Amino acid sequence: MSKSDWVSPVKRVDKPWGHEEWFALVDGKFCGKAIHVTAGHSLSLQYHERKEETICVQSGRLRVEVGPHESQLEEFDLEPGESIHLTPGTRHRVTALVDTVMLEASTTEVTDVVRLEDRYGRQGTSAG
Repeated sequence: MSKSDWVSPVKRVDKPWGHEEWFALVDGKFCGKAIHVTAGHSLSLQYHERKEETICVQSGRLRVEVGPHESQLEEFDLEPGESIHLTPGTRHRVTALVDTVMLEASTTEVTDVVRLEDRYGRQGTSAG
């Protein structure tokens, strides 16, 4: 076997707030992403119907809003080396206070996104 039998390229997905690097996607098992968020930018206020995820700050600092409903959000900062586990239905949004890289380990429902608010006009969409 050669290297090409073992190695595949990391998939880059550009986003309005930065970009994602999908380094692992094994259908029905797990997904791994490095998510790069530009300072001052936010991901959607969102939840997932089936997807479960854990995010960890690798570098930078995030402001996290999280709660069982959008009317019940708590807010705190997540520092390098800290992580948060998000179960299906949990409302959440992250904002990069400085350029930030977070790692996400999740189940494989990559298009399972219900956007409640989005500064880039993507509310209600379900595509990644």
